Amino acid sequence: MNDFLDVLGRRILAASAVMGNFTLLIRASFYWLFRSRLEMRQTIIQMAKIGADSLPVTVMTSFFTGMVLALQTGISSQRLFNEPLFVGTVVSFSMVMELSPVLTALVVAGRAGAAIAAELGTMRVTEQVDALLTLGTDPVRYLVIPRFLAFMLVLPILTVMSDFSGTAGGLVVSVMRFGIPENTYWHDIIDYMETKHFYHGVIKSAVFAFAISFICSYRGLSTTGGAEGVGRSTTGAVVASMVAVLLLDYFASSVLVAMGIP
Repeated sequence: MNDFLDVLGRRILAASAVMGNFTLLIRASFYWLFRSRLEMRQTIIQMAKIGADSLPVTVMTSFFTGMVLALQTGISSQRLFNEPLFVGTVVSFSMVMELSPVLTALVVAGRAGAAIAAELGTMRVTEQVDALLTLGTDPVRYLVIPRFLAFMLVLPILTVMSDFSGTAGGLVVSVMRFGIPENTYWHDIIDYMETKHFYHGVIKSAVFAFAISFICSYRGLSTTGGAEGVGRSTTGAVVASMVAVLLLDYFASSVLVAMGIP
């Protein structure tokens, strides 16, 4: 029993230390964000790595997701009403409010988030981060803030592109599989979609960008143990980011609905 309590106590202390250091990283980031010159060159480089390099897989994922949504919606409505009804409405609402922000965040976390954790982890174990401190450059200002800004700027844009890609995928299946006229598909979207539904997904993507950028940066900068440690940090960053996205999805949706942004 005593051994169990000792292990539990050590785990609680370790978790508390991680949360404390993570909070200090966020605090330091916002301190430098408003008190120093931004590293625009590094920010643009990270925007290209996170955004442009992630665009193909993001668009492809959402396109086929839209196709599956249209297929399942059309089949279900045919069984219930003998006609494929409101396929465009279901596909567009599902993509814009839920699937586009979540799937885009998961894809970018698995791709760009892992790259950030591995890059910063390698810099930590090879003492490049210590070299920045020796030269009088704060690692948070030079390494974390550009990645944070890049995520905040790029992930909502990728989400919007996923919205259009998923809707286009649903259009292909609706026209080719169920014979729904293209005008009918678009009217199902235009008649019911409002601007606040669009904002719902974009705001959630910004929340996900905040979480992913700091989780991956923290795991990278806290790496120890050489090459093996870099692997552990990269895996941990991806897993933690994906779990955070799924948890925040519910709470962000609840808050937005309470604010009248359904």
